[in-house]
This record gives sequence, C-alpha cells and structure tokens, in this order.
Amino acid sequence: MNFKTAILAGTVLIVPVTATAMELSDASGEPVGTVFTMEDFSQFSPSTALDMVSRIPGFAIREENSEERGLGQAEGNVLINGRRVAGKSLTLRDALNRIPATNVEKIELVDGATLDIPGLSGQVANVIATVNGVSGTWEWRSRFRENLPPYLHGGNVSVTGRQNTLAWTLGLKSNPIRGGATGPEYVYDANRNLIETRDEDVNNIGDEAGISGALEWTPLNGSVANLNAEYNIFQIDTREISERFPEDGSPARFRRFNNAEDEWNSEIGGDFEFALGPGRLKTIALWRFEHSPVISGVRTIDENGNLTERSIFEQTVDEGESILRSEYGWQPAPGRDWQIALEGAFNFLEAEAGLQSLDGSGVLVPVPLDKANSRVEEKRAEINVTHGRRLSGKLSVQASLGAEYSELSQSGGASQTREFTRPKGFLSAAYEVNDKLTVNAKLAREVGQLNFFDFISSVNVNSGNGNQGNPDIVPQQSWESEVELEKDFGPAGAHTIKFYYENIEDIVDRVPFGPDAEGPGNLDEAKRYGIATNGTFKFAPLGLEGLQLEYELEARKSEIEDPLTGETRRINDDLILGGFFDLRYDVPNTDWAVGFGGERFDNAPFVRLDERHYFELRPVYTFLYLEHKDIFGMTGQIEYFNVFDADEQFTRQVYTPRRDGALLFREDRSWRAGPILSISLKGSF
Repeated sequence: MNFKTAILAGTVLIVPVTATAMELSDASGEPVGTVFTMEDFSQFSPSTALDMVSRIPGFAIREENSEERGLGQAEGNVLINGRRVAGKSLTLRDALNRIPATNVEKIELVDGATLDIPGLSGQVANVIATVNGVSGTWEWRSRFRENLPPYLHGGNVSVTGRQNTLAWTLGLKSNPIRGGATGPEYVYDANRNLIETRDEDVNNIGDEAGISGALEWTPLNGSVANLNAEYNIFQIDTREISERFPEDGSPARFRRFNNAEDEWNSEIGGDFEFALGPGRLKTIALWRFEHSPVISGVRTIDENGNLTERSIFEQTVDEGESILRSEYGWQPAPGRDWQIALEGAFNFLEAEAGLQSLDGSGVLVPVPLDKANSRVEEKRAEINVTHGRRLSGKLSVQASLGAEYSELSQSGGASQTREFTRPKGFLSAAYEVNDKLTVNAKLAREVGQLNFFDFISSVNVNSGNGNQGNPDIVPQQSWESEVELEKDFGPAGAHTIKFYYENIEDIVDRVPFGPDAEGPGNLDEAKRYGIATNGTFKFAPLGLEGLQLEYELEARKSEIEDPLTGETRRINDDLILGGFFDLRYDVPNTDWAVGFGGERFDNAPFVRLDERHYFELRPVYTFLYLEHKDIFGMTGQIEYFNVFDADEQFTRQVYTPRRDGALLFREDRSWRAGPILSISLKGSF
C-alpha cells in the first residue's frame, strides 16, 4: 500500500492511497475531508486533472480573482500539492488542464477553514500530483458557424518532466474567436411609432494564443522554488454592418463600424519557500505588462453616395503591475497556525488617445479630449496577521486582521496625488455537523480593486457616447458575509447552497459631470444579496447507472440609489438570475456518453445618465454532445450548440436631455446567433 503524508490544520495525517474515495481523520479520529482517486472518475475516462476536479459531486471550481489587488490571500478553491496556483494570468482551469490524469495520486476535498492558507473558505480541492519522467496532455478543437470562417487550430498542449529535484512544464495554447449574429433592429419614437428599420450583420474574428513555461525546484532540504513565465497575444477584429431604411422617405443609409485590437501581454513570477526558525518563510515576486492598441471607426453613406457620418477613435494603453510579497507561517501546536504577510505593489496605466470627426464642412478634424492622454499610478503596501485554530473535532476557525496603505497619482490632464489607509480582514469558520453535512461561514472586510480606465476619458464611436475620466475615484470597500451548507448524499450525489450579503461603500457607478458630461464615480453605498447553489444528482440508486445531472443556479438582488433620479435600482449590469445544467448519460459497458445542457443569465439594465439598455438571450442557450472515450486512446466529442435557436435581444432607450427627461427614441434588436458545431479530440501521453 502506498502511503502519503498530508498536513491539515497543523495535524500530520498518514493517509493510505486506495482505489476508492475514503474519509480522512485527524489524530482524534474526527473526519476532516474526503479523498477521491482515479477509480471514482473511471466512468468519465479523464485525460487531465481538470476532467477529474470538474466531476467531483457538488463541487464547482472558483477561480482566483485576477482583478483583485495584488496577490493577497487565497480566493480560489483549488490547490495543487497543497499550494496555491502561482501567478495572476494562469487560471485554475488552465493549471489543472496541464496535469495528466495519470499523474494524479488523489484529490483531497476539505474545508478551507481547516487549512493553514489564509483566505480559503468552503470546499477546497487539493490535487496531489507527481511527475516522473516526461508526460503531457493535449487537446484539439474546431468550430463551424453560419456566415463565419471556421477554425481548425484551437487547442492546447502541455509537456511536463522531472530530472532529480527539478521539474519543468512547457505549454502552448490557441483559442480562436468566431462570433457573430444577424437580424433586424427597429427604431421607435417616444410614441412607439416606427421611424427606422435596420438590417444588422455583426461578426467578431480573432485569435488568442500563448506560450508558457514553469520550473519547480525541490531540494532534499525541504525548500521549494518556482519560476513561471508566459507570453500571450490577443488580436480581434469586429465588424458591424447596418443597412438603414427611414420611414419618412429619407435616403437609405449604409453604416459600417469597425473595431480592432492587437494586444500582447507577458508575466514573470516566482517564489521561494524554506524553513526558518519554528516556521517557514515564502517570498513571491511577480511582474506583468500589457500593451493594447485599439482603433475603432464608424462611416455612414446614404444611397446617393453622400458621406453623412465619420468618426475615428484611436487609443494605445500600456498597463503594468509589480508585486513583492512575503509570508511567514508557523504552527506552535497541533491544530493551530499563524501567518504574518507583507505585500508591496506598484501598478500603472498609461494611455494615449485621439478622436477625429467630421466638421460642418465634411472634413475629418481632431476633437479635443480631456483626460484622454494620461498616466495613472498606484503604490500600495499591506500587512496581514492570520490565525487558524481547530477548536474541537468538529469546529475550525480562521481569523485575519490587516491594513492597506495606497498612494494614487495621475498626470496628464489631471495631476494630483492622494493617500488612503484602509482596514481589511476576515473571520471564517467550518463546522462539521456530521460526516455528511458541513456548515461554513465567513465575514470579511474587503478593499476593492481600482479600474484605472475609470481615470481616463474614452469615446464609443459606435453608440455615440463616451466616458469622462475621473481622477477623484477611490477604492470601494465592503462588508461581505456568507453562510454555506455542504451536503453529501453518498452514491446519490452532493449539493452546496450559499447565502450571502454585501454592504458596499464608495461603489463605482455612473455620475454626472456638469450639465452634459458623465463618467465613473463613487456613490455612497450599495447592497447586494443572494442565494447560490450547485450540485450533482446521481441516478444510480434509482437503477439508472451512468446517468447524472450537474447544475448551478444563482439568484441575486442589489440596491443602489440612482445619482440622477434618487430612486433605488439594481447595480448596473448586476446578475438577477442565472445558471446552467448538464444532463449526462455514460452508457454502461461502453465507451459512449451523451449529454444535453443549457444555460441562461439575466442581468440588470445598464444605465447611463441619458440612456438605459439591457441584453437578453431568449429563451435559453442549449447544447447537445456525443462523446467516445476511447478512440485509439483518445477522447472525442461532437457538440451542437444553440439547439433551440435562441435569439439575442437588445433594447436601448435614449432620453433628452437626460434619463429624468423625455424619451427621445428606442432601439429594439433581435439577432439570430445560429447553430454552432464543435469537434474536439484530447488525450495524454
């Protein structure tokens, strides 16, 4: 029997790696988690660790938030060999997709509050994987859509190897973009009289590709060192063609909008962890940079050949982030742990932009833009002290207290420097009611990340509006609380339900600047609360071997005082109701599987000071798939998306002079996305 050592909440556990899931127990004999091995996922014939983690009953992968300030404490719910995934650009799904399933010894499902990693709460999957020799994973994807060129070059490949104490990984990825829709748009006046009919045709064609590499050094003295690097490109061209036919007999018009972005970004990060005194010291460094030139333009010609509209907006943005973080942790006794963390960061955004439009004589001339050419910088430092403790065999708690100092400066059109100090921290707990039911709770004081694009001015030439840059924005703060119940029904599946509430201060929303300008700005407060659930129903206990239903569902309500009307409304574009389901049948005693699923997400309207618009997908986005799990050792899948031919519905209401005035016109759009066919193959070696 193969034995492995796991450390949970300061207690050393000797865990036998068996062929089936088993309960983990600490020194007192109390259960602290569940172990899954390859045997538990055999019906899915997994190729990668992602295939395995995605099929854990009642578990949904929660990504680390790449938009959070710096590295901070853990937010995701997946660990690899007991450690967080390094970096900010690498997603948990990408990291898991690089690990061949044959390299996974086991997956430990535990409660985050029982671990000595600050920030974790709820269910956490710890993937224990080993590397011996050279192995890898690969996937090839193709996609076909109506009125769009197909792509045959989607996919990824990852190769991992080990030589003595040095392990390495090299990865390549390609994610082509093919999007589009066609359909009518109708324009009505305030009395619902039709004033114009438009035939619309939109497509997005682009490519996203990248190369990445990683080194891990694990000398015999117990130290661990990692080095990660990646380089990515993102190129996309958007085209929107609109043929417009006025109802008053005016000449028909042909309008074309184009938008193109040619971005590249890179990231280098590393960490080194070693024993020091009674504990361990870990130092992490990260550098990121992104270069994004964008050009957009609109041109309208009437049926007589007259140019009636022409605008061009060009913007080049450089963004960067540098982070240095140190964490020192120690365990004075079994079931107790401490950590002190220090982090410093430097962020910047530098933008150059220009707008050209037709003047009264039909000549394209530059248009002045305030705060469009600017540089924004933030210097930030934070300190956190975190303590975790197992109070009993059933109850574990984790508490963290910290503070953040930030210095914001902007130059170019708005020169100023401001300083802020913000408290932050959390208290979380996990209570094991019994071996099948766990209750998790968390209360946190959070400081939100700033969007530096809110500080600079920009123009949307397609919709004919823009954003006024605001140099006075401050980071939002919030009190966040949640209670989560995890119920394991054994062979019948598992389910999780979470209740949450947020009280947000200084939330960023749309605010007026003078009589005719608007942009992002801070409002005093907002509230957000809701319920989210996910789980897996397995029908084997009912005699339907191989049939299971996976689902996620969330309902949310939010409240904010509109700065224009004073009325209470939802937060802009905030989720109202959304979810997905996947009904899968693995045909017993065969390598075949079939599935049917769907998703729909309804969001609140997005309001500006002079307009209101919202988007819907009706009735629901559905898909079918057929899978064979052994095509000469590979897994193949054919997927058919948008089975019921759902439409994209968009409504825009424009008011004069502002939203508290009279309705000027209304645009109703119904676009057909059409069917999508995807073919994929994947495997490991």
